[in-house]
Amino acid sequence: MTLTTLLLAALPLTAAQPTTPDLLAIKVGKAETIDQGTLEHAVILIEDGKIVMIGEDLPIERGIPVLDRDPEWTVMPGLVNAYSRGPLDSRGGNDSTPGLRASGELYIGEDFYGDVLELGVTTLGLYPAGNGIPGRAVAIRTKADTAEGLILRDDAYLKIRMRSSGSDKKMLKKGFEDADGWIEKEAKAREKWEKEQEKAKKSKKGKKDDEKEEDKSVAVPVEPSLDDEESGDYVAPEKDPAAEAFLQLRAHELSALVAIGQSSDYLHLIDAIGAEEFDWDLRIPITTELDIFNVKREIGLRACRVVMEPQLSQHPNTLRLRNLPMELAESGAKLVLIPRDDSVVGHEAWLRNTGEMVGYGLDRDAALRALTLEPAELLKVADRLGSLTVGKDANMIFFEGDPLEPGTRVEAVMLEGEFVTGEVKL
Repeated sequence: MTLTTLLLAALPLTAAQPTTPDLLAIKVGKAETIDQGTLEHAVILIEDGKIVMIGEDLPIERGIPVLDRDPEWTVMPGLVNAYSRGPLDSRGGNDSTPGLRASGELYIGEDFYGDVLELGVTTLGLYPAGNGIPGRAVAIRTKADTAEGLILRDDAYLKIRMRSSGSDKKMLKKGFEDADGWIEKEAKAREKWEKEQEKAKKSKKGKKDDEKEEDKSVAVPVEPSLDDEESGDYVAPEKDPAAEAFLQLRAHELSALVAIGQSSDYLHLIDAIGAEEFDWDLRIPITTELDIFNVKREIGLRACRVVMEPQLSQHPNTLRLRNLPMELAESGAKLVLIPRDDSVVGHEAWLRNTGEMVGYGLDRDAALRALTLEPAELLKVADRLGSLTVGKDANMIFFEGDPLEPGTRVEAVMLEGEFVTGEVKL
């Protein structure tokens, strides 16, 4: 190995970046688009932070700046971790606080965001800490000048913890009971307002009739007065946060991410939901002897998203290894993978661990989708990120080889059309 090679290898990934042109064509050996498969000898045209064209061997108009890394580089969308606390305070309670927002904990100046951005993580879903119903998650970009600038979407999902206990089932049911209570309260308030409006109209009509009888001989035009107008628009009773969250669930304006730890928790969840209809996905942490395979068929039939770590487990009371992410994906669930550990080190091992699961049988395309598009869907930001698609943000990671192969190096990271890490000469 030459001295020059050693020096280049030692250069920090976060060296100062040249200004990325507003219009730029990038040529790479492979593009893992996620929604269109793998493109060979791909050309990606970026303008004003968006992907405006992508395809194989596309002609590039004269005058457009070109970054040519074909065939050395492979590109994929920026990684999306939909379930993280990141640098936020880990404390939380066991109460129902569905109005609480993780966005209220955001602040700038934390190294965590920059550290994971170097690794290709361009989007995080941060959830509020705690058991019970701790509140609402927020989807953020991993670089911004202000806390508000980090936010991509608030109220990404409502986190709910469901265990095989009567208290958790009661908490979930009570949320919908609170919603029913507000609906009843609102109906009574509206009925009262309508009666008052009708009474006021009759009173005004009677007063006008009396005035006309008193002065029939004088034809004086009657100007409309404020009394002729309605007393005002109806104002509904103020919603309490619990009722509002569950009303939003029913209206499909908010979805839930329900954390369970075993198959019996899933059965309790189904019982607690009863006849209620709302959008919900599952968070299932991988533990040594996780028994969720007992209900994998039921979960698959729902086709919900399942948030898991890329990790093997053991069949209970045996040494037999199980690839539960693969089993659930094959059953019909939509897999979302997160780091095994919610730290910078965990994010650093995330792609490697995912590659290991592919080695144990997980479909490669499903694995890549579980790192990008599915978590973007979970966070309700798939309209702008999660795949290399025309019209979406240019959030991309560039590798020197296969992203899921051990030892593959991140060469550069782009966030919304700007190279933010890597040695890139334009």
